[in-house]
Amino acid sequence: MFKEFKEFIMRGNVMEIAIGFIIGGAFGAIAKSMVTDVLMPPVGLLLGGVDFSNFFIVLKQGKVPAPYNALADAQAAGAVTISYGVFLNTVISFLIISLAVFILVKAMNKLKREEAPAEPTTKECPHCFSTISTKATKCPQCTSVLT
Repeated sequence: MFKEFKEFIMRGNVMEIAIGFIIGGAFGAIAKSMVTDVLMPPVGLLLGGVDFSNFFIVLKQGKVPAPYNALADAQAAGAVTISYGVFLNTVISFLIISLAVFILVKAMNKLKREEAPAEPTTKECPHCFSTISTKATKCPQCTSVLT
C-alpha cells in the first residue's frame, strides 16, 4: 500500500497541484495585503477617513456595553457582530485574485501555438467517388487512371 501511495504522490499532476496550492496561498496573502494595506486606505480617505475593516453591526452586546469604536473592541468585549467590512475586503481580494487568474489564463492561451491540421491521407476518386489513398495513381474500385 505504501508503494502505491508513493507512486500516486510522485505523479506529475499531484505535484503540480500541490505547487499550485502553495503558490495560490502565497498569492492570496499578497492580494489580501494589497486590499487592506494599499487599496482600502485611499478609498477610505476619499470617503472621509473610513476604515472598511471596522464596519460591523452588533447583534448582541458583550460584557462591556456599546458603543464600540472598533471591531476589535466589540470582539474583546464578547459582542456578537456581523463584520460586513471584513467581508467587503474579502470580496475585493477575491475580485483581484480572479482578475489575476483571468489575465494569466488569457496569456497562457495566447502563448499556446495552434497546431496545423494534419495533411489528408485520403481523397475522392473523380470518376466513381469512392474514397482512396492520396498516394494512389489508379483507383482500386473503378481502375481509372488518376492524375
